[in-house]
Amino acid sequence: MPQFKYKAKNTSGKEIMATMEAPDQRTAMERLKFQKFIVIEIKEFTPSVIDEFIKKVNPFKPGVGSKELVLFSRQLSTLVSAGVPIVQGLSILVDQAETPVFKNVIMTIREDIEQGISITDAMRKHPVAFTELYVSMIKAGEVGGILDTILERLSAYLEAAEELKGKVKGAMVYPAVISLVAGAITVFLLVFIIPTFKEIFSQFGAELPLPTRVLLGISNFLRKFFLLVAAAPFAIFFGFKKIHKTEKGKVIIDDRLLKLPVFGLLLKKVAVAKFSRTLGTLIKSGVPILQALDTVAKTSGNKVIENAINTASVSIKEGERMADPLKKTGVFPPMVIQMIAIGEETGNLDTMLNKIADFYDQEVDVAVKGLTSMIEPLIMVGMGIVVGSIVLAMFMPMFEMSQMASQ
Repeated sequence: MPQFKYKAKNTSGKEIMATMEAPDQRTAMERLKFQKFIVIEIKEFTPSVIDEFIKKVNPFKPGVGSKELVLFSRQLSTLVSAGVPIVQGLSILVDQAETPVFKNVIMTIREDIEQGISITDAMRKHPVAFTELYVSMIKAGEVGGILDTILERLSAYLEAAEELKGKVKGAMVYPAVISLVAGAITVFLLVFIIPTFKEIFSQFGAELPLPTRVLLGISNFLRKFFLLVAAAPFAIFFGFKKIHKTEKGKVIIDDRLLKLPVFGLLLKKVAVAKFSRTLGTLIKSGVPILQALDTVAKTSGNKVIENAINTASVSIKEGERMADPLKKTGVFPPMVIQMIAIGEETGNLDTMLNKIADFYDQEVDVAVKGLTSMIEPLIMVGMGIVVGSIVLAMFMPMFEMSQMASQ
């Protein structure tokens, strides 16, 4: 879609310069006027290759946050249940959107619906805001005439999913910050402090102890190849991302992640909780089982889990129940299989799946607390060993000098 660069003033008189996507310049102008902007200048532009690359790899590129999507879903559900036409409801919600990206998305959806496109197809055009899961549930609500109920369920699901993600992220923040600070201090000592000791040691005239020589060698290497060492983490990160984009790379990396000693168990619990919550929400919303499994597989976030679900889908398509094919994959714990089997027998599969999700949410919470309490002392011990080794290596020659002087 063409991009337009514009300069405009908002209602408070502040000048804004930004870009937006629109089918043509007239549509772009209408969207800006709808936001009550006074357009000063607008023109179409083609991003350069460098701009496109930066946009592609930029980790801070604008998107639509989960909280904003939850609020949008709840508000639209209230408007639809109150009998407000969907186009009018979207017009109201444009003003409520916090980010320009989401404002543009809502306006585009409204325009598409006015032209006769279904809300499902209109939302599908904007993967930056609406996931495969979201679109599938909206489709079920649209077909079943229960769009307001589906939007309410989506809000509850997104809130639960965000809470689960927050627990895992929260557990990783403290260790990551401490490790980063420890690494920065170590590099600072090796690059800036140790070389001053080297000049002092060169005046001793005696052979330095092995630990001191090793430390000075590391310091020399870091000073000589500092830019190369500094660039190495970024090279590893981009290399990892490139490998993970390939089909084979995804399977290998995701499989290794699930087999990690402590983190692997936590990742598996998170995956099971997500699988159960997503599938339960979709089935409760009236999405056919095969379509629900296809959506769950695509949104699983792990290629091993995705392949296991797809394998089970093939068997279910041939007439088998869900529990047996999932058991054969060997990915899901026995308790999950047993509860799914009971849910199929009693006809309460969605209820059972939500109970599994609640149970594993608690398991993740316990695992995260245990992991945090275990990692913190390990990091402290690691820092102590590193700093202690540097101090010891620096003072060993001084100890030897004092002994020689006393003799």
